[in-house]
Amino acid sequence: MTQAHQHTFHHAEGGHHPDHGHGGHQEHGDAGQAEILDLDAEVLAEHTASITAWLPLKSEPSQIVDLGCGTGAGTFALLARFPDAHVTAVDTSAGHLQLLRKKASARGVEGRVRTVQADLDSNHWPDLGTPDLVWASASMHHMADPDRALRSVHELLAPGGLFAVVELAGFPRFLPADAPGDRPGLEERAHAATDSFHTEHVPHRGADWGPMLTAAGFTVEEERTITVNIAGERSEAIGRYAHGSLQRIRGVAAPALSPEDLAALDELLDADSPNSILRRDDLAVRTERTVWAARRA
Repeated sequence: MTQAHQHTFHHAEGGHHPDHGHGGHQEHGDAGQAEILDLDAEVLAEHTASITAWLPLKSEPSQIVDLGCGTGAGTFALLARFPDAHVTAVDTSAGHLQLLRKKASARGVEGRVRTVQADLDSNHWPDLGTPDLVWASASMHHMADPDRALRSVHELLAPGGLFAVVELAGFPRFLPADAPGDRPGLEERAHAATDSFHTEHVPHRGADWGPMLTAAGFTVEEERTITVNIAGERSEAIGRYAHGSLQRIRGVAAPALSPEDLAALDELLDADSPNSILRRDDLAVRTERTVWAARRA
């Protein structure tokens, strides 16, 4: 699988891969990933806001770093939660950072956001200031060397500062178990078909970050798992979110699926089909998000 395809798949997880390739596919890939990230932000907005409200902070942070910021879901949630704070938004994708700057301008908060393009898998991070809070949502599990990245965050934080690691337990599920009618259980089989890809390319997905945070010198103060179950009628974006996500899974799962399953998946993804996932009224977003709040002593 090409690097561009790997990254597109990762982004469908609601993840912000910190290390983008620089091949010819990047611009096209960025656009598709940006769309998924924006849908992810819209659909999970209430959950993200609840996490920022829950953080065990001793005082309001004034300087925040959003690592692997993508198109800004966390950045804007943090700006809303902490009206006096400034956020440094870090990502490898110039395209995502450009979109983030446009959104900041449209919302009138451009004076409170600084964007930094950086490869977080490198040994040397750029100067990101001395933040009171570092936020990493669905980005840590993509790091090539998570232990090194955690040590870098520890060095970055102000003494007493907080590091919030937010991770999805896995790829969201959208369809009922008995769907589609002719191939019930198709979604689970498509996920199972991606397992070997995940084992090889995303070994830290679903990891317990507690011991790794402790090993990097943090004190893990709180851990919380949030069950996400958002009914489709809550948001018309859910259909587009499901379509974009399953489209990306298809690219990885296709070789391992039976011809019948692949045909059923393609029918779900065909926007013109009467059986398109975009026309279903029984969708939901089901997953779990876990948050670790770790302090630098």
